This record gives sequence, structure tokens and C-alpha cells, in this order.
Amino acid sequence: MIDLYGIPNCDTVKRARAWLDGQGVSYRFHDFKKEGVPADALRRWIAALGWEALVNRRGTTWRQLDAATREGVVDADSAARVLAANPSLVKRPVVEWAPRAQVTAGFDAQAWQALAGRRG
Repeated sequence: MIDLYGIPNCDTVKRARAWLDGQGVSYRFHDFKKEGVPADALRRWIAALGWEALVNRRGTTWRQLDAATREGVVDADSAARVLAANPSLVKRPVVEWAPRAQVTAGFDAQAWQALAGRRG
């Protein structure tokens, strides 16, 4: 089963979910706003992708953080603390692709085609 993490009203998450639905790919959706960012999953994502890939520095959440918080995000531990406290800061969607145990952040239909085991 594929686990998709994100925020339901995020445009990228909406596109990703529509793509998965259109491909007939089953997935579980984890809503950051309702369920938070799971600490164990966050550790897996950082290990797989690196903390830099998970911190969405383009979004309004990043811009709304105070300067000291932004400047304090310098390594995996500091990033994990800020991401856990600010779920909207996580680059979305994060997908755990089973059974391959691969993790992606963001939506890329071409890359997802291979991960979902589909041919386009």
C-alpha cells in the first residue's frame, strides 16, 4: 500500500491524488492538519531524502516563520523540530511507495509512473 502524506487543500496534493485515482492506484492519505507529522515517518524521510528536500522554503509558512527560526534550520535535527511543529512546512506530498520502501517529496507524474508500476 502507498502512503501519501499532505494537506488536502494543497494544490499539489490535489493533483497528486487525482493522478493516483486516475491511474487506479490505491493509497492511504495522512492529513498533516488533522494527524500531524509522524515522528518515525519524519526520521525515515530525512534518512531517505535529506532534510533539505523536505523543507519547503518557497511557501508562505516558511516566510511567516521568524528569522531566528528560519536561520536555525541548519541540520537534520533542527529541521525535524521545525517540520514537526509546522506541518505546512513539509514539501508535499510525501509518498512512501511500498513495497519498494522508496520515498518521494513533491509531485512528478513521470517519476511516479515508474514507482506505481504503470506504463504510460
